[in-house]
This record gives sequence, structure tokens and C-alpha cells, in this order.
Amino acid sequence: MSTPPPATDPSAPQTLATATLPRRVRRVLEHLLNTASDELERHLTAMLAEFEQQLFRLADHARNPGVESTHLQTLRTLRLNRSDLVPRFMVGLEASLAALGRGPAQVAGTAGADTAAGTFHHLRLVDDAELDEDAVLRDIAVRQESRASLTLHLLSQRFGVLAGTPAFDAERIPLGPQSLCRILREAAQSLQVTLEARLLLYRIFERRVMAHYPQMLDMLNASVAAEGILPSLTYVPIRVRPSPQSQAEAAAEAAVPGARPRRPPRRGARRGGAQGEAQRTHTAWLGEADAETAGMDERAAYELLQQLLSGRRELIGKLRPDKRRAPREQLDTAEVVDALGRMQGTMSPSGPRNLLDIKQALLAQVRQQRGRGSSFSREDSDTFELLGMLYGQIEREVRSDTPAVGLLRRLQLPLLRVALQDRAFFVQAQHPARQLLNAVAESGARWLDEDDLDPQLLAPLQQAVKHVVEHFDDDPAVFEASNRELQTQLHTLARKAEMAERRHVEAARGKEKLEIAKREAADTIAELVGEQPLPKFVRALLNQAWADVLTLTLLRQGADSAEWRQQLDATRRIVATCGRKTGPADPGLANHIEAALAQVGYHTEEAAAIARRLTSALDEDEDDPASRTELTMKLKARARLGQDTASRHKPAPAPRNAAEQAHYDQLRVMPYGTWIEFVTNQQGDVVRRRLSWYSPITDNALFVNQRGHRVGEQSLDSVARMLARGQARIVTAERGRLVDRAWQATLHALRSFAGHGDKDGPGEGTEATP
Repeated sequence: MSTPPPATDPSAPQTLATATLPRRVRRVLEHLLNTASDELERHLTAMLAEFEQQLFRLADHARNPGVESTHLQTLRTLRLNRSDLVPRFMVGLEASLAALGRGPAQVAGTAGADTAAGTFHHLRLVDDAELDEDAVLRDIAVRQESRASLTLHLLSQRFGVLAGTPAFDAERIPLGPQSLCRILREAAQSLQVTLEARLLLYRIFERRVMAHYPQMLDMLNASVAAEGILPSLTYVPIRVRPSPQSQAEAAAEAAVPGARPRRPPRRGARRGGAQGEAQRTHTAWLGEADAETAGMDERAAYELLQQLLSGRRELIGKLRPDKRRAPREQLDTAEVVDALGRMQGTMSPSGPRNLLDIKQALLAQVRQQRGRGSSFSREDSDTFELLGMLYGQIEREVRSDTPAVGLLRRLQLPLLRVALQDRAFFVQAQHPARQLLNAVAESGARWLDEDDLDPQLLAPLQQAVKHVVEHFDDDPAVFEASNRELQTQLHTLARKAEMAERRHVEAARGKEKLEIAKREAADTIAELVGEQPLPKFVRALLNQAWADVLTLTLLRQGADSAEWRQQLDATRRIVATCGRKTGPADPGLANHIEAALAQVGYHTEEAAAIARRLTSALDEDEDDPASRTELTMKLKARARLGQDTASRHKPAPAPRNAAEQAHYDQLRVMPYGTWIEFVTNQQGDVVRRRLSWYSPITDNALFVNQRGHRVGEQSLDSVARMLARGQARIVTAERGRLVDRAWQATLHALRSFAGHGDKDGPGEGTEATP
């Protein structure tokens, strides 16, 4: 008698080993599982590490002890259970692949059967938390399906062959975005964290794991094709071929970090994530290189510039009288560069006035040497024109009374030699020569105030320019070395500014914690007093003197401490004592009140007088008016705990209109460190201020200058109104650096000459729209 096979738990996840699969299908799925597991495990581990860092940061920046305690508890729970998530995820991954062994009919009808069963036999109310999770994960899946639609379609066809069914749709395809999101949701239950923490985890999952999903799909398709499953399958959708002009324009604008794409948004695209990179705010310090570099086609970008310059030449040619000249001999680029090198050695220390002077002097020098006139090649002439226009735009952004003017003039010849030999100077945002040019220009930017520039920056700038002028001999390493040394100095100054900024932020956070404690103390007194018929003077003492005691207790010990519970009990006894008409005073309570008031700075006599009134049942007419008046005058002259004169009476802000409310909502989610330009006069001059920190609770916003020094605090409400009136502008990444602003203006001017200028104009992107 044979032994029956062991019973299996029907609720246990199915594995490839136990699934009913043909041998070849099982082998292909095992290869897919190994490929996906290797990729996902590495990114999931990084996701958990960032999740832990985010929780710690949230706890560190918590606005009250209760929220901080919640985040710390979540962090402790995560550290206990984080080792369970990746194995659970891998089990779910294998189960999704093993589901192909259910047979064609079952695979095709699983979703419909489950839906039908849930409709008729499992009716229940759905919690809002489940809806939140479903919405977040669905959005993640939809975005990834949109990003990798082509490769996902190919994989669905191949899975259809493996399962013996038509191609899988997006909801049912194993290893698809929706499948991975469902697996993550089930695996995240093992962490035993709150819904808020899980939603944070899902956002990190999209950023750290799903960002690599298209590359993983390519690997999966290649793995299946290598096993002979539709190896020749390709799919090329019919698309409207963009014109070379539009391709080149997009590539040229990619030279600006964070530049907004020129093409309109896709029809039906979700607006929730539309800002994303296109509206990334500028947070870098003065002269610092942008950490993010957009990919670009440098050749297409430079071809665009040539086309725009050609249109400019044609327009200028039509405006000039027709003067036919005999063709002149063209100079080779090498000859031009050599001549510029000789000119650089004989140039005055202050440098040439402008690039037109350099061009005319060079042609005159060649004419004198050869006895006849020569001309530049079209490419070299384009380089002269482009660099001249760029310098012209930079000069508009630089104050004429700053050392930067002289430094920029000295850099003209070396930059011209670089641009003639390396066209990437115009289209690479991270080009060393372009970064050096930006750092020098920003040291004299018009948005700087008199005290914004650190005096220690001038010497490194002068040294960097001097090194380039004296040592550059067509070797790009000279620019790289100078820029690297300068960036090191800028990084040091930026860290110094950040340290100064951090001290001001910590002070602002301390003020916020004090304000939160004051509000909680006032709410506590109001709740305990309720409708008790207390004398007006007693109410005034409770709301002022005793409120300071409760505030200090909250700040020092917190709401969960024994000291806070003791003060709550004392408050109840005060209300009970002063609420009854007759009864003896409580000497123990009076001593406690005196000691508590002494801790917040009350003198012994004042504390004793306040304690007597808070522990007696005297009516208003029974109290001594003279002593009460004297005590009232002392309290009025006394500053409250943590209160300055300016903040005693803040009028309620007027209602905001639609534009002001939109800017206000935008500010409340603005990244810390965003730069905002404020208009300072009727001439339109602006000054940049860094939004270092703000409190959604107190509405206060802290601003510092380029050196990290505090320049003032404003309310988010007032900043929102200034944004709505055009008196302030949020600086976006595409126009954060001075060279990028000048480059955008140069492109706009060229498009205007070519007859297809931008609708937005050179000011496009100055403000991040809500």
C-alpha cells in the first residue's frame, strides 16, 4: 500500500517547485526569478536603509514630543522587523510566477473569479486606510506602466506564450508594476508599522526600487528571449516623427539643469506629479555646481545653435546693403587658436574690453602678417557670436562695481579658445570652464546684497582666474584643475554657511516648540476651567502666570511626565478652590504654586501674592482692590515666557484670494533651502534670500543670506501675498545659476531672430508655479 503524498497547506504561498509546470517553463521562470531577485534584493535593501533614515529625520524634526515619540516607536519597530520584508517579498515574487501553473483557464479567469466572489460572498466596508494604500500603490504602478509601456508589452506577450494564454494585461502580468506593488503591500505588513509609515515606505519604494524598473524589464526580456521564447519579437509603435528643429531645441535646453521641456504635456497625463523635475527649486549655494545633470545629445544641441545663428545672419544680411565682396581665405581653427594664444600673452592685465575687440584685433593681425584680408570659418564665427551673446547677457546680470567685472574680462580669451576647440562648452552644464565662468559671474550678481558675499571668496576667485590666464595652453586640464580647486573652496564656504544657517534653524525650532507648548498650556487651562464661574482676576492669573508654569513644564519634562501630571492636578485643585464660594485655603497647594512660579522667574513676593489669590475662594467684591491693582500693573509690565514685544499683538491676517492661497499652499510644501528673489525697489532690483526653515504650525518662515546669516523672519502668509503681487519670485533650478539664466536669454534672443521665439520669453521659469 503506497503512502499518500503529504497534505499541503492551501493558504501557503505556492513555489515553482510545487507548481504544475512543464519542465521548460519551470526552467525559464526560475531564470526570471533569479534575475529579478538579484536586482530587487539590492534595491529593497537600499530602500529599507533610506526608510530608516527618513524615520530618524522625522523624529529629529518633530514639532512636539508626541509626534517624536510616535516616529521613534516606529523606528524601533522597523529595526526589529526589517529583516522580514525582503524574504516575504521574494516569497510573493515566486508565488506570482508559480501562478502560471494553474492552467490557462485559471490564469485567464483568476481576476474575474476573484472579483465575482468578492462581489457576492465577501461584502464588507472598506477602511479609508485601505483606500489610501490602494491609491498610492495604483499611482506608482500606473506611472511605471507609462514609463516602460513598450518593454512591458513585449514581456506580456512572452508570458502569454509561457502560460498558453493570450498576452497578459497590466493587472495580471507577473513581475509587472501592479504585481510588484501588491507584493510590497503584503510584505510591508510584516514590519508592523502604521499606515503613515507604510505610505512613506511606498514613496521610497518608487524612488529607490521602481526607478530601476525599466532596466530590469530589459534584462527580463533578454533572459526570456535567450530561452527561445519569441526571440525575434519586436514592437515599434507608429509615432509622428519630430522635426530635426524640435529635437535639437530639446537637446540644447538640456544644457540647463532642471530645464522645462518645450513639448506640451501628454494628453491625459496626471497633474499630481507634473511639476517634478520641471519645477525643481534652486537650493545650491553661491557658485556651487548643480549636482544633477540632464542627459543631452550634444551634437544635436550644437546643430540647433548653428541653425539659429544662421537665421540671425540671414535676417541681418537682409537689413544690410548688398555689398558683394571677393571671397576671402578662411582661417583654420588651429590657426585661430594659435593666434589667440599669442594675443593672450601680450594682452594687458585687465584684459580686452569685449569679444568684438578680440575679433577685430585678430583679423587685423592676420591682415598685417599676410597682406590680405582673411575670414573665419562658419563654425568659428558661430563660436564668436555665441560667446559674445552669452557674455552680453552675463554682463546684464552682474553689477558693474564688483571685482567680477575685471575677472570676467580676463577670462574672455581663455574661454574663447576653449569654445573653439570644445563645442560642448555651450551645451554641457557641467563643463569645467562653464562652472568656473558661473562662479566668477555669481560673485558679482545683481541679486547679492552688500553683505552677502564672503570676503574670503575673492582670493580663490582671483587665483583661479590667474591660473587659467597664465597656464592655459589649449590643455583642458588647466580649466579642470582651476575649477576643482575653486569648487573645493566654494564647498568649504557653503559648509560654513550651512553651519551658521543650522544654528538659526535650531533657534527657530526652539521658538516653535515654545509656541506649541504655550498653545497646549492655554488649551489645557481652557478645558479644565470650562464653565466654572471663576472671578475675572483669577482667570487672568491662570491665563498668564500659571500658563507660563504649564508651558515650562511641557518644554522641560513633556506631556508624558509625572511633573506634567502633577501640574494638571494642581490646576484642577486651583479651579476647584476658586470656584467654590467658601472654604479654607490649601497651604500645600499655595506652597506648590509659589515654587512653580519661582521657576519661571517670579519674585518671592509676587509669587506669594499670586498663590494666595489662586488658593482662596474670594469674590471680586471681597478682594482688596488696591493690592489687586498693584499686582495687575506688575503683571502687565512683566514679559511673558518666551514673548517679545513685537509678537504680543499680531492682528489676524485678511482672507487670501485664490492666487494668494495657491502660493500659500505651495510654500507650505516647499523644500527647505529654496531661494526666493524679493523685489527691493521700484526699479525692479532683487535680492535673494534662502528659505531655511518654516513652521506650518506657527506660520513663521526663517530667511538667511548667501553666508547663512539670518536676515529676518516673515510669515508664510506675507510671502504668499508678495508672490501673488509679483514682489517675490521662487527661483527654479533652470534659472538658479547665473550662467543658466544668461544661456536661456541667449537662446530666446536667437529664436527671436530665427522667427520662432518662445511665448514665455526670457523670463520663463523664474517662478515655480503651484
